[in-house]
Amino acid sequence: MFRVRVRDPFRRAQLAIAALFCFLGFQYGTWASRIPTIKSRLDLSEAEIGLLLMATGVGAAASYPLLGMLMKRLGSKRLASLSALVLGLLLLALAAAPNYPVALVVLLCDGVAVGCLNVAMNAQGAALEVEFRRTTMAKLHATFSAGALFAALLASGMNWLTSSTGAHFAVATGLLLLLVGSTRSGLLTQDQPTDDPEPVKKSPRKWSVPARMTLWMGCAMAFGTVTEGAMNDWSALYLEDVVDAPSELAPMGIAVVSVMMVLARIFADGRRSRWGDGLVVRVGSAVAGAGLALALVVGGVVPTLIGFACVGLGVAAVTPCVYVTAARQGPDALALVATMGTVGLLAGPAVIGFIANASSLVWGMGAVAAAAILVSLCATRIRWSTLADAT
Repeated sequence: MFRVRVRDPFRRAQLAIAALFCFLGFQYGTWASRIPTIKSRLDLSEAEIGLLLMATGVGAAASYPLLGMLMKRLGSKRLASLSALVLGLLLLALAAAPNYPVALVVLLCDGVAVGCLNVAMNAQGAALEVEFRRTTMAKLHATFSAGALFAALLASGMNWLTSSTGAHFAVATGLLLLLVGSTRSGLLTQDQPTDDPEPVKKSPRKWSVPARMTLWMGCAMAFGTVTEGAMNDWSALYLEDVVDAPSELAPMGIAVVSVMMVLARIFADGRRSRWGDGLVVRVGSAVAGAGLALALVVGGVVPTLIGFACVGLGVAAVTPCVYVTAARQGPDALALVATMGTVGLLAGPAVIGFIANASSLVWGMGAVAAAAILVSLCATRIRWSTLADAT
């Protein structure tokens, strides 16, 4: 049965692209789950943690001018493989970082590589949907959440075995290298959808002056990834420092969010077909914001985990829906939206750190709830694509 699935061109490509999404989620979740350890080892304040996270966002933004050249010279297949290899090795560099400045440089490079991989793998996913006329982007993004979940579970298990970040990251790097090796034969060689002539006819000036709807999509993506990224970066610290959860339980904040995101994304394509992307995004992001806000007011370990679950459930479909609509506007829109999403994912949590340092982490997480509500507002300004638009 496995051989039959691998021989199917759609399944073979789907599995390879899904491995890239899983890779990025696992790599990101691995170092994010060790933020408390890194904070303690380097003796950092919350503001310094925020700046450390901001470095990844700066790196992601810096990757944007390079993406056009890299996509032309390497193609999305080779760019994805190369950036994945770099990301795996950067985990070892972060574990070995002797001081704060070196850690900043490592995470700056991490942001550049994340920006490259994010655009390349979403270009692959968009091409897959159009080439085979099958909706699959939400399921691909589910594997990103699955990767973050596996990273959280591995971090929790490694915490029981050893406190060594180096040992943890060495195991994770080995798993990542195996994962990227499994993608080589299945990735698509076609970078752009073949049935959409519009990207070829577009004036180059539209690259520097994006359409208004593209900007709304970028804002929705940025606020959505701020919400998602903040849960990965700050949930462990929130559980440990604010809710007073045991250190062994702290990584479960990421796990709860990731489980709900995986489950929601597995079934999101069906909801998209029945209700439309716009309604799914508007309602889901509102549920995420309201659920998290209520959890912050109530307090306690169980209410907090329930609030985290609402976030995972609510924001799960945001990025797949926005990526699909952006891809159907052309590669320029996809690249811009993907970059804004990467910056939101990596730089947004740093802003939460600055808010937490100025007031408290409770207010920082309150800003996360506000970001989820802003996604819902931005979604009302987007003309959402339907499956018929791609046929």
